[in-house]
Formats: sequence, structure tokens, C-alpha cells
Amino acid sequence: MSSQTVTEAGPRPDQEPADGWGRRLRRFGYVPPASAGVRERLVPPFPEPGTRLWQYFGIAPATAARLARLSGWGGPLLVALFAGVLRFTRLGSPNAVIFDETYYAKDAWSLLKTGYETEWPDDANDRIIAGHPPLTDEAAFVVHPPGGKWVISVGEWLFGLNPFGWRFMVALLGTLSVLMLCRIGRRLFRSTVLGCLAGLLMAVDGLHFVMSRTSLLDLVLMFWLLAAFGCLLVDRDLSRARLAAALPEGEDGLLRPDAKIAERLGLGWRPWRIAAGLCLGMACATKWNGLYVLAAFGLLTVLWDAGARRVAGARRPQAAALRRDVPKAFCSLVPVALATYLASWAGWFATSDGFYRQWAERQVDGEPAGSSYSWVPAPLRSLWHYTSEVYQFHIHLTSSHDYQSNPWSWLATTRPVTYFYTSKEPGEDGCRYASGCSREVLALGTPLLWWTACFALLYALYRWLFRRDWRAGAVLCAVAAGYLPWFLYQERTIFYFYAVVLVPFLCLAVTMMIGALLGPPGCPERRRVAGIVAVGVLVLLIVWNFIYFYPIYTGMEISVDGWRARMWLGSWV
Repeated sequence: MSSQTVTEAGPRPDQEPADGWGRRLRRFGYVPPASAGVRERLVPPFPEPGTRLWQYFGIAPATAARLARLSGWGGPLLVALFAGVLRFTRLGSPNAVIFDETYYAKDAWSLLKTGYETEWPDDANDRIIAGHPPLTDEAAFVVHPPGGKWVISVGEWLFGLNPFGWRFMVALLGTLSVLMLCRIGRRLFRSTVLGCLAGLLMAVDGLHFVMSRTSLLDLVLMFWLLAAFGCLLVDRDLSRARLAAALPEGEDGLLRPDAKIAERLGLGWRPWRIAAGLCLGMACATKWNGLYVLAAFGLLTVLWDAGARRVAGARRPQAAALRRDVPKAFCSLVPVALATYLASWAGWFATSDGFYRQWAERQVDGEPAGSSYSWVPAPLRSLWHYTSEVYQFHIHLTSSHDYQSNPWSWLATTRPVTYFYTSKEPGEDGCRYASGCSREVLALGTPLLWWTACFALLYALYRWLFRRDWRAGAVLCAVAAGYLPWFLYQERTIFYFYAVVLVPFLCLAVTMMIGALLGPPGCPERRRVAGIVAVGVLVLLIVWNFIYFYPIYTGMEISVDGWRARMWLGSWV
């Protein structure tokens, strides 16, 4: 290996800092990481699963080894089962159209029956709950693409237009997202335990829980964004493994960097990145803010490729990635996402009665509307006009709302949203509490988890800036793409529940911080025990916090005094 290549790759990770800072940190259990070879740097191996825990319960070594091998899927499936039981229990309660379900549940039913969204009469909610939906064929102007509503309509097709039916698919995606996060965390941290912990944290997050039980679009959006992140993560491992396989081996069996291979090798067919494009297209077809994440994830995957080429020995990794990877990344993501987005409008294209469907055929001063673009097919011109009208609606949506909140307040959970609330006086309809009875569904993240996440994001920022930890950078990229764009629209009417797209990545950040609390490999036993105790206390407090707020997540009837006790901040009321 040339000295130039070593310089470009950076200092060896096991070098002792010149100022002796590393020696001082040793007092607190710090152990410098072992020097990693090129193969390990390109594709860090998954550690062999241990059997000590299984043998502790008296299980035979052979059986313990099999159970340990199955834990990579068994653990995540158990966490997902726990999340599913929570989300599907009493899913049809409250038996009412709550909050914005009044839009999306009905739009999904219209799509299912007519192919486009329709108008509904003022008394539609009561008639729907009574089992007599008053469907019309009059087209309605709606301000979100149909992708997420098509997803909701699957549950209505299976179970009918009722609360369980329109919440079914959202609850299913909420459960599957927990499974995905377990597997994503496992791949990201190379630890089944940490992966399952990330999934468990999301399973007991109040905002994710409430959104998984309510027929709104934001949980569907979160699912597709998380799926895209997972696809890109798998693609990263496979492409780096392909690069490692092309590098030469030395006499000692270790890989040697090779500038020619690193700069010229094409990484071939990458189906997982195309799958990410499809997922991002579905995200954009659910809500347009998926566009920001599409751009951020596109940049992220290219930077990952450049980093892989640098490790493999490229002298100019950025130029190599620009030449070899950027065009393919663009084609894998943008056209695929665009095609997926257009496909979500299939029902609108297939009919002639959707809103603005015939706009391009209208005559304006004797010419078809949009005639200056007559080479574009009329349905696409109509959709473009529809899109421009929706965009104007969104940028001018500044009307005041009782539950609107500024994005500055989201991480602190200072202004949650009430989806459903009823109260009764003592003795009214069987109310047995002296202070009265209360039922509420409050979209509120588990406070201790979100407040912990604020510190975890700072830790991730430290890891990214000062330790060059690509995992921290990936988590921060996802959080920034879902969060920062809202600061461009602070005059717009926006709500805290939009932040549900951040939840999986906040849980990954918390898990990364927890991994640091547990201590690095090889740390003293005393340090490890202290870390386990601290982590155990933190996780138990978060779970307890979810249990404490569970009644106001699910609309259970509790005393008014009990409800007031759960209003920790005055802004929650």
C-alpha cells in the first residue's frame, strides 16, 4: 500500500492521540478500537450470536446455538408481535370519525368505489357510523395525492367503511414499521439486541402508537420513508461487498486497496436502490414532503458510494462517484419515484369525472387549456394544473387552528393534538368518578422518550462531526430531511403529528446513545455493569411513561382528576 493511500484513508483507528487524551479516557473504561482491515471497513461483519443467555436458563448448548442463530429474525418478530397486539387491541374504539379521519377515510372509500375522491354531505359522519354511507359521484378538490388513501382503502375493502376498516391498514403498517426498524437497527449497529431495542422504543412511543390507530396519512408516509432508508442500507452493504470482492488479496489473505479498481469498477445491478426509489415514490404519492427526503436520500447514497471507493483506495473518490455512481443513482431513484407517483393516480386517469380531469380539454379563447404545451398528453396537462392549484392551496394555508404548533416545539412535545375528547358529569351515563369522567385520544409522543431523543441527537451530532461515524450521519440526514423543511413554512398551519416521520430515526439516535452507555467492547466489568443498570433504568422509565399515558392514547374512560394529572404541561390542554 502506498503512503499516499494511507494518508487519504486517514490515521489508523488504534493510534494513540498525541496529547494523551486517550490515556486519560482509559480511566473511564475507554478502549481504542482495534485496527480494521479493508474488508472489515467496507463490510463490518455481524458478530456471532452468543449462547450464554440461553444456557443460563438450562438450555442445551446445541439448542442454544440454534436459538441464537434464529434470534436475528426471532427477536424482531417478537417485538413486532408485541407492537401489533398493542395497536390492534380495541382498534375500532372510539367508534367515531375522529379528527382528520373525516377526510381520509371518506376519500379512501370514494377511491375504492369511483376511482377518484368525491364530495360528502354534512351529515356523512353520523350516517357512516350508522352503517349507511351516503356516497355521491360529485368530484371533490382534495389537497393530497391518492397514494396513502389507496393504502387505507385496502382495509375498507376487507372490512367495510367502519372505524376498524379504515384504521386496519394504518395499524398494520405501524406494526410492520416496528419490525423494519428492528432489522434496520440490527444492520446499522451490527447488534440484534440494539436493533430490537430500537424497535421496542418505537413500539412504546405514544405518537407512533396513536398514529398507528388513526386513519391519517402521516403514518403511511413514515412507513414508506423508513422502508426506503432500509432499502438503501441493504444496498450499501451489498455494493460495498461487491467492491470488496473485486479488490486483490495479499499473501496474508488480507485485502489490498487498489486505486484503479476503486475508481473504475461499476457496482452493477442494484435492485435495492430501485426498491428505495419505489418506496420514495409511494412516499411522495402520500404527501409531497416526501420530495425533500427523496433529495436527501439520493445525496446520502452517493456519499456512501464515494466513501466506499475511498476505503477501497480511490485517490479521487468524489470524482469517481460522480462519474460512476451519480447517473445510476439518479435513474434508480428519480424516474422510478416519478413513475410510482403517476401510477398512484391510475384511478383518476382511468375515469373522466375526477376533479380537473377534463381541464386540458376545455376551450379558452377557442384554444384548449394549456395549448402552449399541446405536445404533452391532455391527462398529464390536467394533472399538472391540478398539482399547481394544490400547491397554491398549501402555500397559502395560514388559517389559525387551536392545535397548530411551530416546528421549534416538536421535539419538546409542547403542543400535542387532541383527536377525540368527551366528558361526563358524575352519575351521567354510568360515570362512577366523583370528579367526572373523561375520554381522550391525544397525539402525544412518550415524553421521556422524546426528551431523551433531544440529548441523543446532540450525541449523534458529536459522533458524526468528531468521530466520523457514518451511522450517526445517516440518522441525522433522515431527521433533517423530515424536520428542517418545515422551518421554511412557519407561517403555514402545521401540526405536531407531522413529526411522526421522525420517530424511527429518533429511536435509532436514542439506541446509539444507549449503545455508548453500555460501554465499548472490552471495557471493564464494573463499567459494563454500571452501563447496563443505567440503560435498564432509562428503558423502564420510558416504558412506564407509555403505560401511564396509555388511557389518553386509546380513549379509555378515566376520572377527570386522572386526566388532569396526565396534563403535565399547560399547553397540552
